[in-house]
Amino acid sequence: MKIAVTAENGQIFQHFGKSKQFAIYEAENSQVVRKQVLDAGENGHGALAGLLAANGVTVLICGGIGAGARQALAANRIGLVAGASGSTDDAVQAYLAGELSDNPAGQCNHHHEGGEHTCGTGGCGHHHAAE
Repeated sequence: MKIAVTAENGQIFQHFGKSKQFAIYEAENSQVVRKQVLDAGENGHGALAGLLAANGVTVLICGGIGAGARQALAANRIGLVAGASGSTDDAVQAYLAGELSDNPAGQCNHHHEGGEHTCGTGGCGHHHAAE
């Protein structure tokens, strides 16, 4: 099983569509056997799901994620655990132990007009006024 986590400095990055890196964990028998970093390059929301699929990822752990990205992951048969925060290592261990599941609060609605919002539990810092 390959688990990807949106990552920045060892922490879960809170905005899937703006992720620059993913921590990729390979697990066997509920134990991490390998960890590497995957650079996302300039890929955006939809292309990130394809990038993860091309790298054999079967589960994504992230903070906030929009409906379109959720659909792209589902189309690529990648399981999703949204609404997570904290250390990437801790999140993967919690997932493997069955202690971490998808949180609907991880839905990110960037395409509404005006106002601020947060993604996931930690907030992504994306403010529409700055767009």
